[in-house]
Amino acid sequence: MDSITVKMPVTIKAKLTEKLKKRIIDDLTKNIEQVDLELQQVDIEEKRVINEQAQSNLQNLQAIRQHFGIERQKRLEFKAEAEHKLEDTKKLAIGAEIIQGTLEHLVELKVGSNMRELMNVEVLVEDDTIVAIRS
Repeated sequence: MDSITVKMPVTIKAKLTEKLKKRIIDDLTKNIEQVDLELQQVDIEEKRVINEQAQSNLQNLQAIRQHFGIERQKRLEFKAEAEHKLEDTKKLAIGAEIIQGTLEHLVELKVGSNMRELMNVEVLVEDDTIVAIRS
């Protein structure tokens, strides 16, 4: 066998433009606002369930508080991460290249192929248009 076809990762990078920066900031801001609403909803739901279970034993109340505490913590962690990303995004310079994800492509490997060239492929996108394919 002289060749084989395999899947290889391709890194997708975006060149930061004003348009992309604004879109990322808007998305992160919306996510933070959504989490704030979810946190309010968790608080309301917790109070409602505790009031309904007020007559129950103490173990149920502790389990309820623990459950809602976990839900609240998940959202607070997501919010903190989104706020951190928002601050980082605001600091990025226009023209910077940011990684947007990874895709896969099929590559035919042959005896004598340069693995470094085949493995380190990236696509550069600017305002939704591919501007470069690099290896």
